[in-house]
Amino acid sequence: MSRSVPRTGVRRYVNVVNLGGLLIAGCATLPLVWMASASLKGPGEISATPPTLLPKDVTLGNYETAFTRNGIGHYFLNSVVVACLSTVLILSLAFFAGYALARMPLRGRGPVMTALLVLSVFPPIALLVPLFLMERQAGLLNSYPGLVVPYVALNLPFAIWIMRNYLSGIPGELEEAAVVDGAGPLRTALTVILPLARPGLFTAGVFSFTATWSEFLLALTFNGSDDRRTVSVGIALFTSQYQVPYGVIFAGAMVATVPIAVLVLIFRRSVVSGMTTGAVKG
Repeated sequence: MSRSVPRTGVRRYVNVVNLGGLLIAGCATLPLVWMASASLKGPGEISATPPTLLPKDVTLGNYETAFTRNGIGHYFLNSVVVACLSTVLILSLAFFAGYALARMPLRGRGPVMTALLVLSVFPPIALLVPLFLMERQAGLLNSYPGLVVPYVALNLPFAIWIMRNYLSGIPGELEEAAVVDGAGPLRTALTVILPLARPGLFTAGVFSFTATWSEFLLALTFNGSDDRRTVSVGIALFTSQYQVPYGVIFAGAMVATVPIAVLVLIFRRSVVSGMTTGAVKG
């Protein structure tokens, strides 16, 4: 009897935790379900009272309008180019910077890590005016580099933080064996450490891609031209002076959400592994 009581308590605790997890997942999923449902409704059903969770008459007219009249496909392509270029540059720089902070005998490593953490939470709006003046002076407005450069600068500190913490958990004996075999620092980093750092790279990549994909303020300020407008800004400008096409906006939002959802589903295990290692390593 004395052993069954603790087991019963543990089971109740696990059940409560599972129930709480299901409630949280349901609350987080409900807005996405509502958005997907509304994107398949006509204008009359979207504004109906009481509202309906599932569409009675499914229509793809909102998606057709978003692609043919509002140019969501062009905005989507612009976001893909900007987010992919930014993510590749961020990961390339973050890997080598994180490797140096994790392995090289550098002085002031603690202050550098503190500075990276502070910079990772620095509000971009505080840099909006000076960045705009610098980009106008350099002729980068309404161009892909005009967004890629500030995105890399703003998201690189957090990526370096993740990579440094993850690389610190890789055993140093592997590098010592590579040095004995005659490999230099660069070859060791690329052939020995880089394959083992994939979970950390996936974690930093998902966070960087998500941040650059969904960023709005800098994209609205620096790329006002319709040719270089990203998907987040394009959806915000779907509204007109006399009406708000909610169905078309929901359809555009679903199109913009798909890449992030697919990315997280594909790399979910690597992301969890990378975040767990980064949480326990100093």
